[in-house]
Amino acid sequence: MESLRDIAGIVVVTAALLIYGVLQERIVTIGFGRDAEVFEHSIFLVLCNRLVTCAMALAYLMITHTAVAPAAPLSSYAAVSCTNVIATACQYEALRYVSFAVQTLAKSAKALPVMLWSMVYMRKRYKLSEFVHATTITLGCSVFILTGAVRSRVADKTVGDAAGAAVGAELGMSSDSALVLIGGGLMLLYLCVDGLTSTWQDSMFRGYPVSVCDQVLYTTSCSMVLSLIGCIATHQLLPAVAFLTRNPEAVWWILALSASSALVQLVISWTIKRYGAVVFATIMTTRQFFSILLSSVVFMTPLTLGQWGGTLLVFGAIYYKAAQKCQEVKEHQAAKEEDSIERLAPELERKSGADHKELKEPLLGLVEARGGDDEKHLEKLDKLRDVV
Repeated sequence: MESLRDIAGIVVVTAALLIYGVLQERIVTIGFGRDAEVFEHSIFLVLCNRLVTCAMALAYLMITHTAVAPAAPLSSYAAVSCTNVIATACQYEALRYVSFAVQTLAKSAKALPVMLWSMVYMRKRYKLSEFVHATTITLGCSVFILTGAVRSRVADKTVGDAAGAAVGAELGMSSDSALVLIGGGLMLLYLCVDGLTSTWQDSMFRGYPVSVCDQVLYTTSCSMVLSLIGCIATHQLLPAVAFLTRNPEAVWWILALSASSALVQLVISWTIKRYGAVVFATIMTTRQFFSILLSSVVFMTPLTLGQWGGTLLVFGAIYYKAAQKCQEVKEHQAAKEEDSIERLAPELERKSGADHKELKEPLLGLVEARGGDDEKHLEKLDKLRDVV
């Protein structure tokens, strides 16, 4: 039953993220109204998302009569919310310059530059296999960019086209190359701060008795304040309201996006709390691949054969690395358990009686958990049972 619950939870997480991706692309890249006017106010979208999420979390806490007081320092919530707002805004903004597929793949391409900079400034060393993995991902992204269209479908309708032309003229490159550079820069910033978001959330759950709704409520409350300040500072608030007045259809799309964003915030926090940041990262990788596939079908933006090859190269390398890491974690855990058994078994044999029950039971549980068909551990289990 527990396994079925875990599978169902992971399916819900992935589905929620896929729906969120489709709605995000619809709002940012397809125009509204008779003139196909494009919505360009990224921070306003973040504000709407966080407002709905905060309301849903507060309603849940009140309905369930759960304590509303923060379980962690407000500075911890504020740190998570700050990086979350920046990451989300960068993600929306990048779609004005590059296609959804490029935006999605860019999330996977940071490994090689990070490793190179770490070697230069931190004198860090990496295994050859790590270089092969990072190079394969970078190669896959390069193949994708070089074998098909990467330009955002709304670049010529927004500031993206003018920015691409200006940057291209300044650096002596084509407008499309400049758009990729700008979109890639936004996604690089996204990767930096989004990685901090997941790590800090994981740390908060480990360090404090924080529930999922508690974390979501206070994090999104801080995000709501930061987004409002950002909207006012960048002069997006009034133009966004005016846009919605001219195009009331957009209100329903933004409400749908905000509702899906609220669900995503809840399932992300639940996933990190239950499984940790590493498992969440693997789920995100799965979602990214299917997001590209779904976007290609829903918005009729087919990828070339070369782009599919690049996509498979990227995600194949990521999953291979994830499998390696999973095996390393299992081996490390097995070594720790083996050490515990070898260290405690002699002491257990020397001692007997009810006074040492607290030592026997954890050790038996440890060996039983390792049981299976491993004859070595079955022998240990029989031996320890005799002693007990």
